[in-house]
Order: sequence, then C-alpha cells, then structure tokens
Amino acid sequence: MRFDVISLFPEMFDAITKHGITSRAIDKKIYVLNVINPRDFTQDNHKTVDDRPYGGGPGMVMLAEPLSQAINAAKALNVDAKVMHLSPRGKPLTHEKVMQLSQQQGLILLASRYEGVDERLLDALVDEEISIGDYVLSGGELPAMALIDAVVRQLPGVLGDADSAIEDSFVNGLLDYSHFTRPEVLTRPEFDENKSVPEVLLSGNHAKIREWRLKQSLLLTRAKRPDLLAARSLTKEEARLLQEGIKEQEQASLQLKGT
Repeated sequence: MRFDVISLFPEMFDAITKHGITSRAIDKKIYVLNVINPRDFTQDNHKTVDDRPYGGGPGMVMLAEPLSQAINAAKALNVDAKVMHLSPRGKPLTHEKVMQLSQQQGLILLASRYEGVDERLLDALVDEEISIGDYVLSGGELPAMALIDAVVRQLPGVLGDADSAIEDSFVNGLLDYSHFTRPEVLTRPEFDENKSVPEVLLSGNHAKIREWRLKQSLLLTRAKRPDLLAARSLTKEEARLLQEGIKEQEQASLQLKGT
C-alpha cells in the first residue's frame, strides 16, 4: 500500500517512519509513505502557501494553487488513489472505515493548516473528508498519522501475531477485555490491597477464558461506551454473559456495602 501525504511539516512523520510497528512495516516493504511539501510548488521567494480570507476574519487560508500542484504530483505517483482531507468537519474515522481504507492500493492525505483550505480546492480535488474527533488540532498531521497507523495495523504481515488485530477494541463492536501479566500478585505500596490476576486466566481452561474475556468486553463496553452496546445486536451467549456479569457486579457491590 502507498500513502502520499501533503504537509508543510514532513519531519513530523518521522514519528511513524522511524518508530514502532509502522516503522518495521516500512522496512518489510508492506507500505510506502511519501510526504510532499506544498512549499516546493510556490513561485515567490517567501514560499507563500497562505493568504487572508476574503470577507475578513481571523487567521489565514491555505492557497489552492500550491496545494493543487502538490496533489497532482502525488496523483502522478499514486494514480488511482483517493484524495482525503483530514478535517474536523469530515466523517468520523471508525474501525469499519479503517477496514475499508485498508483495501485500497493507495491514499493521498491532505494535512492542512491554519484556518482552512480554499473551498474551491476541496471541491475540485478532494474525494472525502475524514475526522478523528469533535475537536480542533493545529493541523492535519496528527490525524493523518493516526489514520496511517490504524490502516497499516490491518495490512497482512504487519503484526507479529495475526490475532492481535482481530482481538482489538471495536473489531466486533465491543471494547477490548482487561489484560493482565506477571507477577500473579501485585504488592506495591500504591495499591490498597494485594491485587491478584483473575483465577480463570490461570486455569488453562481456554473455553472458560474465552467466556470470561467476552463477559469483560461486554461489561466494559456497557460502563464506558454504552452507545456501542446500544447499537449492537447481542447474540444469545452475549446477552446471557452480560446479564451474568451485571448480577455479579451488583452482588459484589452489596458485599462491599455490607462490610
């Protein structure tokens, strides 16, 4: 897969090209990342890429001309790629969307800055706008990196364990279950009492472990993201495990009150 990013700050992308899973995936030639700076397509000595908005108002707006040339340069390298603008007014980046994007041969990502981009450029050359949340950042670079990281994780051969991507949060519409590792008992002073790993995880009974993890996913989703649970049709097993878990939590709460 190929990503071409239009950005005024190419060096920011060292965060994913030189570190972690996304860096190793580049080394394995699973994907290619190329960053194009629109300043390289300006004609003046100051390499101007922005100007004041017509009609007045605060801030500056990115010029259409250098951006259009940068996008066309990216298209010459990535012919069939969709052009996506990272913007708070775009559609939310969900797991479902990530999976769709992972099927593409290439993407061109416009990481804009300042108050925005000349609307004529967006109308003419941008296929879709994507948002990573209902808030505003200083630019599109961090959202672009988030999108790239999320998509690259889904590409074959990127993760050491193929099941890691399958068991991530949101893959089945639920949050991920709780995780534990060594030691079996934590005795550090910042804990009020000794904290042990749940016994079922030490049992070696894989069927029981699977059930416990599913129950944890359901309970965590109910507590932290009830909107996800409301939008999901539960299987008979999931409905049973959820009710069991709720009753267990209620009983534990009553026991604590009794003490």
